[in-house]
Amino acid sequence: MTHLPSSNDKARRQRRRRDLIELAAGFRTWWARRHGHSPPLAPEPAAAPAAAEGPAVLWRMRTTVRDTPGSLAAVCTALAGHGIDILTLQTHPLADGTVDEFLLRVPAAMAPGGLAQTVGGAGGRDTWVERADAHDLVDTPTRMLNLATRTAMDAAELPLALRQLFGRCSIRSLPAARSDAPHEDVLEGTVMRLRDPSGGSITVERAYLPFTPTEFARARALVELDAQLGVRMPAGRDTMTLAEGNEITIRRAGPEDLPAARAMHRRCSPATLAKRYHGPVADADRYLEHLLSPRFGQTLAVETASGRIAALAHLLWDGDETEVALLVEDGWQHQGIGAELLGRLTVLAAEAGCGSVYAVTQATNTAMVATMRRLGLPLDYQVEDGTLVITATLAPADAPARPHR
Repeated sequence: MTHLPSSNDKARRQRRRRDLIELAAGFRTWWARRHGHSPPLAPEPAAAPAAAEGPAVLWRMRTTVRDTPGSLAAVCTALAGHGIDILTLQTHPLADGTVDEFLLRVPAAMAPGGLAQTVGGAGGRDTWVERADAHDLVDTPTRMLNLATRTAMDAAELPLALRQLFGRCSIRSLPAARSDAPHEDVLEGTVMRLRDPSGGSITVERAYLPFTPTEFARARALVELDAQLGVRMPAGRDTMTLAEGNEITIRRAGPEDLPAARAMHRRCSPATLAKRYHGPVADADRYLEHLLSPRFGQTLAVETASGRIAALAHLLWDGDETEVALLVEDGWQHQGIGAELLGRLTVLAAEAGCGSVYAVTQATNTAMVATMRRLGLPLDYQVEDGTLVITATLAPADAPARPHR
């Protein structure tokens, strides 16, 4: 369970402010020296040589320091002694100390293990380091506002907003039918379990770094925003003409499309439904409520000129992975609809920051294999017991390294 702030929080915040004032005073002294706006000061002992200027990389670092005056200053001084620039700094108060989160510009020659060792020598403990990128240069208030705006526009954005807020983590939603949904929000180390506005639960988990009460509060604020706004999605519609001359409309689909989606199931052949759902055809309808919920992903629908739904395409948030799935009614197959929908799903996935998408189908489903190949992306194939999993890499990326501690 999360620990609420103690009655000593006010005194601790005051000590923290004194620490930051001390750092600011040091910065003003450096600025005055650099720009010559103050008389020369008395000579001081020579400082340890800083790292030579050269290529630098961005790193995110967290470390826990004692809640005593000068603790933060000692860490910052140690970093400066190695030529490391502090670009941003956040503090997360705890019951037995303070977690300081830095965005650092570090000389490329310095290994992450050396960075953690430097901080440890200055009094930091439980230090955690990982590579950052230019997106991390956005300050936290601005990032929170951007994520809140995206969540307000589209209910399907909530899991993505949580993932982008906390970095590498897995997000899993459970429907209201599950009996283990929490009665209240829970924080337990590296796991947060939040009550979903729909009645289920949302679990946020990461492998190495415990969540702080500050992060817990941010997650709860996004979920509360989602609860207040209710079900919503963008209202955009694209009209296109197929090679055969038929005109179709592609739009986002949601829970209100459940009756039309069930009607499309009835028009599909058993073979088509079996290729999509990999199980008894009679059970196909029971998946639709889950698939059309914006909590579990985004769904595109193809609507004919008569108003019928002729195809559905799903982009599903599966923990820290992303699944794509297609169903095209028999009479509308082989007209390029599947390729068009799959291309749009990969664009949505890339915009959501996903590095890859995967599709699960029967090993004999050559049509799905051909559709994935038309993406022109690197593909990986895995076959087991007649089931084929095709993974498409959306953008080249380095394999994530285990954070150093």
